[in-house]
Amino acid sequence: MAEDTNIILESKEPALGKIEVAPQVLEIIVGIAASQTEGVARMRGSLANSVTELFGRKEQHGKGVKLVFDGDELAVDVYVYLNYGVAVPKVALAIQDSVKQQLLFMTDLDLREVNVHVEGVIPEKTAQQVDPDNLFNQSDEGDSDQ
Repeated sequence: MAEDTNIILESKEPALGKIEVAPQVLEIIVGIAASQTEGVARMRGSLANSVTELFGRKEQHGKGVKLVFDGDELAVDVYVYLNYGVAVPKVALAIQDSVKQQLLFMTDLDLREVNVHVEGVIPEKTAQQVDPDNLFNQSDEGDSDQ
């Protein structure tokens, strides 16, 4: 979770005033950029996040993101679960690139570092087919009418 102080963006025109961005905004930008990277299954969240999503509340895009703002430098930690079978270093580098590009494009902030923490791998879900005529998967081969 980010600090409670707003981050002041440097303006090219200081006479116009200052621009402040809440840390939660940066968390959301980073969370969306990371979660939309190919190979990312989901972001790490707390138990409370999982429970609220079960009850139909919207996904929190800032989950799995930690910001550290140190003077003029910003460091980002991203915690993700990847899909099974992807190249972990390739996906991690893509996450770093995507996060850096989006933050630079949307806020003009340069990052000191983007640390990607792979928390786990999520296997593919196999779809189980249920035959409505044979709910209990009984075979007719060994049955005998006596």
